[in-house]
Amino acid sequence: MTSIAGKEPSTWEAKFPLIRELVAYQETAWFNPGIRSGKAALTGLGLTVADIDDAAARLRRFAPYIAQVFPETRLSAGIIESPLYAAPFMQAAIERREDIRIPGKLWVKMDAELPISGSIKARGGIYEVLHHAEWVALDAGLITRDSDYRELDSPEARELFAEHSIAVGSTGNLGLSIGIMSARLGFNVTVHMSADARPWKKEMLRRHGVEVAEYESDYSVAVAAGRKQARSDPSMHFVDDENSTTLFLGYAVAGRRLAGQLQAFDIPVDEKHPLFVYLPCGVGGGPGGITFGLKTVFGDAVHPVFAEPTHSPSMLLGVRTGLHDGVCVQDFGIDNVTAADGLAVGRPSGFVGRSLEHAIDGYYTVSDENLYRYLTLLRETEGLKVEPSAVAGFLGPQRVLDDAAYLKRTKLTSKVLANATHLVWATGGSMVPPDEMNDYFRKGVELLLEF
Repeated sequence: MTSIAGKEPSTWEAKFPLIRELVAYQETAWFNPGIRSGKAALTGLGLTVADIDDAAARLRRFAPYIAQVFPETRLSAGIIESPLYAAPFMQAAIERREDIRIPGKLWVKMDAELPISGSIKARGGIYEVLHHAEWVALDAGLITRDSDYRELDSPEARELFAEHSIAVGSTGNLGLSIGIMSARLGFNVTVHMSADARPWKKEMLRRHGVEVAEYESDYSVAVAAGRKQARSDPSMHFVDDENSTTLFLGYAVAGRRLAGQLQAFDIPVDEKHPLFVYLPCGVGGGPGGITFGLKTVFGDAVHPVFAEPTHSPSMLLGVRTGLHDGVCVQDFGIDNVTAADGLAVGRPSGFVGRSLEHAIDGYYTVSDENLYRYLTLLRETEGLKVEPSAVAGFLGPQRVLDDAAYLKRTKLTSKVLANATHLVWATGGSMVPPDEMNDYFRKGVELLLEF
């Protein structure tokens, strides 16, 4: 292993003993003593509530178009949103399995059921494509912001968009959202996919007319190839999952919308009724954007916690060392090979890590074996089917309860925790082919029997 920021890996391990656990692929957790209260938590982000409002307004302008071209969204009038489910049986199963009691109630935010591309990426990915399409159409004089955007479902609009290209690097789900939406509008689109991307995702994209470029390496190489392609083509827009504020704002809208769903279920969120949100983390754009949206609504009453695979703890490693995107898991010999393909990211978003380091309460890692176990428990108890990466959040309540110093620091007493809402953001899985989903389930059954 080479030196990292001028220091040997052993020096970093001595300074941050947690790294030894990460290198050994052990499940571990770290709760950030540097979190801040109020507006100070978001200092340096450079974005405001007005930016989220602008993104929400853009999605409303496109809603008639979405409803017209994607019939599965008509009952929601073209608004791409997922349901919120109570999960009492899953909560009871976790308590039995882990021999713990989870104070408060467990809920699941089922982004696995989002229409069009079946994952959380339908938020940021589709939003960035729509943002770019609007800019192209406005610049060409095809529409105004007062137009009925169903006009974009026309030969004239598709001819215009065909003069432009979109590219993205992806482990799979972002590629699906970008590819499906871009192709439907009429853009030429290329998705650069890493080796860990599922074959069925590549085939689905090709069926939609998307060009798929495959690489025998990880996410970082696919992203680099996408950036290189875009630099050589002035008509190409590159979707940068690591640094795009447009993607980020698409996710932030979700955080704001959740407030309405909680209100509909009469779930209070305040100092005496904390909201813990457990977010699977890959490069960090999705969970980061949601964190931003949630913080603008609930402030200190919301406690975001990021979950990563033991084989891809890039955000935890970047934040804990302070190196952010200046370090990757491979620098420490961690292989970045995981069943949670959507989270198989070796280098985190420096934008998210730096901008939100005072807003994210904690980070923890989950083994592939536990991902399969919890996927199976969720299906057996609540009848919900998701992919492995989507269940990373279910270990969150236990990790929170295990850290007495964190609970004391944040004044989360047993009385307060009794009123807590624990929300697991289930990020994807509805588009997984039945045979592959059944394979996940069988693995989980075998692992549960071994435990």
